[in-house]
Amino acid sequence: MTPIQKPLGFGIIGLGNIAGHHIKSILELQNCKFVAASSRNKERLNQLEEQYKVDTYADYHQMMVHPEVDVVCICTPSGFHLEPALAAAGAGKHVIVEKPLEISVERGLQMIQACEEANVKLACIFQNRYSPDYQKICDAVKGGELGKLVLGNAYIKWFRDQQYYDAADWRGSLSGDGGAALINQSIHTIDLLLNVMGPVRSVFGKTKTMTHDIDGEDLGLAILEFESGALGTVEGSTSIYKGYPEKLEIHGSQGNIILEGGKIVEWNSETAGNLPMSETETSPTGSSDPMAIDYRLHKSQISEIIQHICEDEEPIVNGKEGLKSVAVIEAIYESARTGKQVFIDQ
Repeated sequence: MTPIQKPLGFGIIGLGNIAGHHIKSILELQNCKFVAASSRNKERLNQLEEQYKVDTYADYHQMMVHPEVDVVCICTPSGFHLEPALAAAGAGKHVIVEKPLEISVERGLQMIQACEEANVKLACIFQNRYSPDYQKICDAVKGGELGKLVLGNAYIKWFRDQQYYDAADWRGSLSGDGGAALINQSIHTIDLLLNVMGPVRSVFGKTKTMTHDIDGEDLGLAILEFESGALGTVEGSTSIYKGYPEKLEIHGSQGNIILEGGKIVEWNSETAGNLPMSETETSPTGSSDPMAIDYRLHKSQISEIIQHICEDEEPIVNGKEGLKSVAVIEAIYESARTGKQVFIDQ
């Protein structure tokens, strides 16, 4: 494929809360323009058309023939990512999907295959990978500053009231959300954990629904064994009043780093001693308010995706990368159902 020289035209499918982060990012970035949107919500669609002067469609299939749309951002509920992605790939459009890639490995693989066959790029939004402090952790681990990795922990003790779930019928449902606290809220920090610690060999999980009237879990725990031999834990919940910033802990034989709310709060190294703490401002987290997160990390990731599309290269978080966390969470759910340890095929 010849590298793209002209600005990329973007179309958005789904105008829920997270779509605003995509729109803000697109409007502020160079080499791209916002040209079209599709939604079943006529009121939101009319507001968007009036505000941004873009073409709007009630049926996303009609948007796919728009000659200026090069990239489609899919911001529909989690369990409704596959069908618009297939339509976009079939129309030769590059695809950016909000997390999770899909609610099952099977559906995610269909998406990946379709984009590969159409020779279009597929990227999954995991914007927290673009946090400056998280990238410092990745650099430290790659540089051997922590020695041999022995333990990784992801703690996501968040809070959502019943009204949050009642506001949209897909939230917390198995068909629309694929589960609840793990695959929706916790998946961001699980993705960070996997990206640092490497592939997972097996999981043992336990899930419960403690405080909400939903089909999915609002409390999930898991023990992970990584291919490296290191162990890990996940604690994810939307039942912890009033919600605490998510925490990632990476422990090695020669040091450890703790990231809380996107900011390094502890960094010890046997070789370097106690390293200075981050001077990065604490970013708002989604611990109690899903819309408290800042759009600028989305902007950083979308900027990188644009660059790789223009240079005909794979995005850093492509479809296969985005599917890794779904595979682990799916295994946790299976373990919780069966009461058995589940091994993951890489």
